[in-house]
Amino acid sequence: MPAPSMDLLRFATAGSVDDGKSTLIGRLLLDSKAIFEDQLEAVEATSLSRGYDYTDLALLTDGLRSEREQGITIDVAYRYFATPNRKFIIADTPGHVQYTRNMVTGASTADLGLVLVDARQGLTEQSRRHAVILSLLRVPHLVLCVNKMDLVDYSQERFDEIHKEFTSFATKLVIPDLTIVPISALKGDNVVTRSAHMDWYDGPSLLHHLENIHVASDRDLVDTRFPVQYVIRPKSDQYHDYRGYAGRVAGGILKPGDDVLVLPSGMTSKISEIDLFGQDLAEAFPPMSVTVRLEDDVDVSRGDMICRPQNAPSPSQDIDAMVCWMATTPLQPRQKLAIKHTTRMARALVKDVQYRLDVNSLHRDLETKELGLNEIGRVQLRTTIPLLCDPYEKNRTTGSFILLDEATGVTVGAGMINSSS
Repeated sequence: MPAPSMDLLRFATAGSVDDGKSTLIGRLLLDSKAIFEDQLEAVEATSLSRGYDYTDLALLTDGLRSEREQGITIDVAYRYFATPNRKFIIADTPGHVQYTRNMVTGASTADLGLVLVDARQGLTEQSRRHAVILSLLRVPHLVLCVNKMDLVDYSQERFDEIHKEFTSFATKLVIPDLTIVPISALKGDNVVTRSAHMDWYDGPSLLHHLENIHVASDRDLVDTRFPVQYVIRPKSDQYHDYRGYAGRVAGGILKPGDDVLVLPSGMTSKISEIDLFGQDLAEAFPPMSVTVRLEDDVDVSRGDMICRPQNAPSPSQDIDAMVCWMATTPLQPRQKLAIKHTTRMARALVKDVQYRLDVNSLHRDLETKELGLNEIGRVQLRTTIPLLCDPYEKNRTTGSFILLDEATGVTVGAGMINSSS
């Protein structure tokens, strides 16, 4: 059986513009040997030509900065690196409030959120906002990096102040796992190796924590959910009667012999085989992409959901969700949109905008009846066909959706389902 892909950690970085995100990512890439010598030489040469006293590791991730200077739309930058223990995907998200939608995009698939604060500045409005968004997105692990400790003489007292302030603020949020690490991205303190300058800190270095944090149990392994993406029928002599249903496991564990229910038809069958690249698997679990074959020739098509007969999502056309709005024209009641939920497409009518959430103070603005660009609020939708959904806090895949402009096909919103009725 192929090795499971649990050795991958996706994490999103967030922080104000000058908190040192690019330098930190550069330091992780450099100290984990994820960049080539000529790249480092180019960065050293550029730093020297600009008159810097040090090698500016932020230049390794300078894509975002050049975008910023050119006034282009700032997107999420993805970086990849690996250590002998784990592979990593970093979603480098912009810090400004006007790019909230980009942060939502980058953090929506993250296992861990990494928020940077400047030890001199302490918690800012942006730090709080980023923590709130990570909490809304139910990112299960949060690391607060108190950066630039070298500029406050590695002061334990200063670190303790920020630690106390943030843990107090975090009690208002849903953060199952919080770790706070004092670092200096520029000098390398506590990034990859423990720092001799902060012997008062007895926790792990940042990379050690990222390498060892356990994320497999964050997936929903109880409620079996398999949205069908594609029906495979080769119609060749070799696979004359082959009919398989391809998709990504969104929840639970699938095994040959399991009784299954196909929604929305309500037909039942058993799993006969689970295929991956021509190999039979003994089981499949999130986030594996596999092909499932059933014993009976039941009618299954794209957008259907394979689940367990005693544990099925409730089909619903009335959706109550938190929506992050991503378009310049506001979201308003009576608006009609396309909705994509797992592999199923439908149309949706906006019934009501209940409130707009102030992501800095968590205040609910009940007066506002529309959502502007980058705003988040609670919205009631009515869909043309039932969606097979779960609450977002239970399953981030079956509990989320995107909204599209029907005329252009452009994504205009992202939603997290509170409950369905």
